[in-house]
Amino acid sequence: MPAKQRIGFIGTGLMGAPMVQRLLQAGFPVTIWNRSEEKSAALVDSGASKAASPAEVAREADIVCMCVTDTAAVEAVVFGDAGIASEAQDDSILVDFSSISPDATRTMAQRLFDQSAMHWVDAPVSGGVKGATDGTLIIMYGGEDAIVRQVHALFSAVSSRSTHMGSTGAGQVTKLCNQVIVASNLLAIAESLLLGQEAGIRVDRLPEALSGGWADSLPLQIIGPHLAGAIPEADTGALSNMLKDIQSALATAGEVGRKMPVTCEAILTYEKACTSLGTEADISELGTYYGIEKNRSCCD
Repeated sequence: MPAKQRIGFIGTGLMGAPMVQRLLQAGFPVTIWNRSEEKSAALVDSGASKAASPAEVAREADIVCMCVTDTAAVEAVVFGDAGIASEAQDDSILVDFSSISPDATRTMAQRLFDQSAMHWVDAPVSGGVKGATDGTLIIMYGGEDAIVRQVHALFSAVSSRSTHMGSTGAGQVTKLCNQVIVASNLLAIAESLLLGQEAGIRVDRLPEALSGGWADSLPLQIIGPHLAGAIPEADTGALSNMLKDIQSALATAGEVGRKMPVTCEAILTYEKACTSLGTEADISELGTYYGIEKNRSCCD
């Protein structure tokens, strides 16, 4: 049996940490680096090796994975001081699980290959923290056929499905399509819960009541109970990250000459929610923004 690929992983936050755990459980040797060292301790206890820099991760890995906040963070990790590009091995692979601009992805992928002969696979994910923990993420990825075949085993360890969407940048475009749907859906869920609350129904039971019908969705079942106040708010992702993604979707739409009126309205709402709740507010706090009462099973 061939040896497992050596995996590097940069960014061990809400999504990255459980993904590393899944890789370790699948038997991959994993070297990690995170800007905040305290987020690495539990993973080291589970068997990961800790590197001193992204460059050291690149030196020790056949495939380097990233899961960081935004385009600026990706560029810093790859091309900054002691970045991946400085120690990348010829024909090694960089898998970017982050959600960033498609154009930036294409530009940085070419720059990385020209500088270090390292290949780029853009592989944003859907499924949230629960999907990362359960190993049921959905991966949408872009890259050359011969390169993406080499990451299938890695994808199988952290996801329930992965789909090759085209050349470099195609994964990021697909994620933008995903985020447009999710962002709008979350606002519709919050509005429906508010309607139910004001009209006197048991809004904590709404996700259950709609389960299996045409209105059902994973956001309704996973985040809906948090929005309804039936269970405490949770780490489901930052409102500001969702805003960043749909703003990027709108920019991409402009580049191809298309208007997105629903997305424009969603952006305005997310901007107001971030202003009201703070940029670090969790998506599950949309219930607070809409005025949905906590721990209220029905309207009195």
